[in-house]
Amino acid sequence: MSRQITYAELCQHNTEENLWLLIDNKVYDVTKFIPEHPGGDEVLVSEASKDATESFEDVGHSDDARETLKSLQIGVIADPENVPRRGRKASDTMSATPGGSPPLVMIIGFAAIIGYFVYNHYTK
Repeated sequence: MSRQITYAELCQHNTEENLWLLIDNKVYDVTKFIPEHPGGDEVLVSEASKDATESFEDVGHSDDARETLKSLQIGVIADPENVPRRGRKASDTMSATPGGSPPLVMIIGFAAIIGYFVYNHYTK
């Protein structure tokens, strides 16, 4: 039987030095994986204390990434009803705008815009 982890306990592990993520109602300790994550530490830390399932799926992770994730599982969420919906932290519920973009999508968008301008600058 998997370890039962409450949402309150999950929320206590939300820093780069001690980071747990919730994906598909499973809890993963990704602390040691942070230096290896191709997207950097900010992407992972931004998903702390909320359901990161949608963000994880939106990126289109490889089979290797999914295998790595399996090896990091430490338990399952005991009280999924307490996890805020739509990937929001509990503290963000009052101030978040509905339908907000995930941070990774914004980063990719900015990178594409910058890339466009750099390309145009150097090809002229």
